[in-house]
Amino acid sequence: MALVGRKFPNLSVNAIDEMGDTFKLNVLEEAQKNNKKVLLFWYPKDFTFVCPTELHAFQEASKEFEKRNVLVIGASCDTAEVHFAWLNTAKDNGGIEGVKYPILADSNRNLSSQLGILDITNEQYDEETGAVTVEGDNVTYRATYLIDEEGTIFHESVNHMPLGRNVKEFIRLIDAYTHVQEKGEVCPANWEEGKEGMNADREGVASYLSLN
Repeated sequence: MALVGRKFPNLSVNAIDEMGDTFKLNVLEEAQKNNKKVLLFWYPKDFTFVCPTELHAFQEASKEFEKRNVLVIGASCDTAEVHFAWLNTAKDNGGIEGVKYPILADSNRNLSSQLGILDITNEQYDEETGAVTVEGDNVTYRATYLIDEEGTIFHESVNHMPLGRNVKEFIRLIDAYTHVQEKGEVCPANWEEGKEGMNADREGVASYLSLN
């Protein structure tokens, strides 16, 4: 079920920062109390191949996100201890040393279950023993959520495990949503910062198309 247009789940999750400090983090509250947009991205596992390239890519774009008043938060189902070990592993060795944004440790899978992003291809319940078995790794796909200052989701996307994300596209989407907020205009296909928007009526659309 699509979550766009809905409030992000009001749930606190274990998290860790670059210094190794652990704390509870509530994404909805972070957006609302700081009056900031939030980019929350989920990845499957620490100490894998595509995942560190993404975490470094989001870190490298940190100034662009800061300029746009956006908090970046990473997340997976690994524990905070595993996150900390990865944070202390050099980039040349497949680690994420140098990543400064917080990372959720959703090891109980409470939040990822609510979001419906876990890799569970089949789930079976044994009525006799009460045991539940699943097929799949029970880790998250590469899901991304953009959340506005009110805590409302304005973009969600989910990639399969082998497909890394394009960080620049999320910056474009944030710019487009900010344009809508500030100008009251809608953004056509391939819109980028600096281009004209469209008035959300037939006359405005026709005027835009005649110029392009």
